[in-house]
Amino acid sequence: MKKPEILSPAGNFEKLTFAVLYGADAVYAAGERFGMRSSSDNFSDGELKKAVEYCRERNVKIYVTVNTMPRQDELTELEDYLSFLNEIRPDALIISDMGVLSLAKKIAPDIDIHISTQASTVNAEACRFYHSLGAKRVVLSRELSLAEIKKIKENVPEDLELEAFVHGAMCISYSGRCLLSNFFTGRDANRGMCAQPCRWEYFDNEKYAEIFEKKRPEERLSVIENENGTFIFSSKDLCMIEHIPDLIDAGIDSFKIEGRVKSAYYTAITANAYKNEVNAYFADPENYVFDKNHMYDLECVSHREYGTGFFYDDCSENAQVSSDGGYIKDKSFLSTVESVDEQNGRATLVQRNKSYEGQECELISPGKSYVPFILEDLRDESGQKIDSSPHPQMIFSVKMNVPMKKGDIIRGK
Repeated sequence: MKKPEILSPAGNFEKLTFAVLYGADAVYAAGERFGMRSSSDNFSDGELKKAVEYCRERNVKIYVTVNTMPRQDELTELEDYLSFLNEIRPDALIISDMGVLSLAKKIAPDIDIHISTQASTVNAEACRFYHSLGAKRVVLSRELSLAEIKKIKENVPEDLELEAFVHGAMCISYSGRCLLSNFFTGRDANRGMCAQPCRWEYFDNEKYAEIFEKKRPEERLSVIENENGTFIFSSKDLCMIEHIPDLIDAGIDSFKIEGRVKSAYYTAITANAYKNEVNAYFADPENYVFDKNHMYDLECVSHREYGTGFFYDDCSENAQVSSDGGYIKDKSFLSTVESVDEQNGRATLVQRNKSYEGQECELISPGKSYVPFILEDLRDESGQKIDSSPHPQMIFSVKMNVPMKKGDIIRGK
């Protein structure tokens, strides 16, 4: 039984370092061109080179997304970009367009190819076809059930890896192929510029079967509904943390976490939770028991209502559609531990959100569950006692009530 890879999003260098620190086996990132998340910070060419070196030094793989569908006048720039990627040598390129695949095999023949979920792969025949073109891995469509994935795994070459999303936002359109973004804003979702209009706030017209978005009341949309419901609403977020044995049994080689535009805190918490659960399962499969603390951790990051997506083939009772399109956020990312002074029993923190004397907090460390504690004896950089940390990015120190180390995260209400 092969231990699956934990694959985390890296929207910028800070998120990448948190993913690596908190247990990711691999990260996926994008340059400033040809990636499907142009709204994330992404990496300049210099930063991407540095990211590849950083991951290589720590035995973590890095995959670069080149998964947009470029137009004819973009091909010359694409060839230049592929030449650059061939120089820095990431572990794989994530590709959806067959023209991009053809150019990648010519320009960067020694870099592995992963077929993006944008290719909407839903059967073994398609997987075998991509394998014949040189693909090492296929990122399966999010619309597949675990039973379907298991059958695909049984009918593909042993050296072809299968990757699947196990956590994060789901697209209400089939495998991300959405026209709403183009309709409302002119931003092409299939070229990395999705405005996520499925997350917006919509209202209905009492007189007619149509809806409108809060900020665009003049743009009316007819409501088309069938036995499965309507199609312009926010989907639930995917969360499979409670179903690790089922994911492993299906033969998934890489557990992919969505979220390149989300925070470094999100990246750390999700990587930590899934890595800890996978490690716990492989330590003793027969006696494995799910650790509810990890579900609590995932509830503490900004998310929508959680569900299991299509994995259990359940589309009944609005299983995919959130009853509330808003975000749930019970806890805030307060600070990170920059350094510790064991002799004086103090820790230096870098603020992310306001902290105050007597605040009830939780410490998160790589490979561990959270530990509750109280913030006490806050002092600024000059050593003066303070009641709170009111300034963005303020550096201050606290009494070390629980063991801490550099890179630990502190959260609280």
